[in-house]
Amino acid sequence: MTKFLLAVHVLAAIVAIGPVTVAASMFPPAARRVLEAPDDVRAAETLRLLHRICRLYAVVGVVVPVFGFATASTMHVLGSAWLITSIALTALAAVVLAALVLPRQSALVEGGTDARTRQATVQLAMFTGVFNLLWAVVTVLMIVRPGSTTGA
Repeated sequence: MTKFLLAVHVLAAIVAIGPVTVAASMFPPAARRVLEAPDDVRAAETLRLLHRICRLYAVVGVVVPVFGFATASTMHVLGSAWLITSIALTALAAVVLAALVLPRQSALVEGGTDARTRQATVQLAMFTGVFNLLWAVVTVLMIVRPGSTTGA
């Protein structure tokens, strides 16, 4: 059962978190293209598509910690420092996505072309980078698992 839960957890992470990190990273440059050419319909459609991908896969991404908790429970590692740290960083990544990335994306999809909007793309790129960095650290912790007896 542990192997099954671990496989689903890893697959969910790849399928759900991967698209969010990629689409979120592509969003600020796409938003800048829309600002440079506000009449470019294709650029605006791309922006809306990237935002939709981020919203959808953010919701789908909830299965990652659900199966992560199930896997950790069967492995009896819920009290491990590396796992607690990973849980905290995952929660922080979720907050960054929900509170800082997605609302700014929505504002840019709906917004105008003034100078503050250009600054908003810079801020969004920064928050997206923080989101991606948090997931990178969680991924490393999941692989290395400090104190693990697996020899990894």
